[in-house]
Amino acid sequence: MNTRAKRELGQHFLADENLLGVIGRLAELDDDDVVLEIGPGLGVLTTYLAGHVSQVHAIELDRSLEPKLREALAGRENVELHFGDALAFDLGALDPVPTKLVANLPYNVATPLVAESLDGLPAVGLWCVMVQREVADRFFAAPETKAYGAVSVLVQLAAERTGFHPVSRNVFRPRPNVDSALVAFRRRGELPADYPRLKAVVGAAFAHRRKQLPNSLELAGLGSRAQAVAALARIGREPSTRAEALKPDEFVALAHALE
Repeated sequence: MNTRAKRELGQHFLADENLLGVIGRLAELDDDDVVLEIGPGLGVLTTYLAGHVSQVHAIELDRSLEPKLREALAGRENVELHFGDALAFDLGALDPVPTKLVANLPYNVATPLVAESLDGLPAVGLWCVMVQREVADRFFAAPETKAYGAVSVLVQLAAERTGFHPVSRNVFRPRPNVDSALVAFRRRGELPADYPRLKAVVGAAFAHRRKQLPNSLELAGLGSRAQAVAALARIGREPSTRAEALKPDEFVALAHALE
């Protein structure tokens, strides 16, 4: 492979096409799907997707990959290449609108991309993403565990896990120093009411996860400590409660109680 991956962009190119069938199964690909792929790299997954779905939007940050990508995708008229930073891109303006997000996500942006897509891409009904194993574990971690965090709460409020597949380091070039996994999840339905405020409460709660929740919320400007203590009491929790103790639905109740 002549094109060198850029470590600063979190690039690890998929080099084993045997994994494509697993991705296709977990992503439940259908002829009518419009797929968003972020970080197509050299186009291995993009080419596969193009053969199984109606339309692929592929967003790549690294402009130096354009010649290789265009060569790999020659004749694939159902692929639209977009160059830019996916975190700054107006994903909601893509036409046709993506119904699935299927990608080997760059390591350094995987968590924020998934978190933002939950409400930023309301038409997406299924995600199938390849991420670092610890990130995959974090998405569906249980309360009171080290892996449980803000993204765990947000993902679990929006979706349910439908598939999981550990991925060997040997399927990538260059070979990463961490394990990876494919994780698939399907949207449950409507997001909780006033989701932006809920996101703010969840983010504030975990920003200082070693602190008690009233202190964390006060530091984030979401009311006084006394107001937070009162809100916790309304949901049956003590003032000494920390973020990792609350289940996802308790965060919904807390956000309402803080209003």
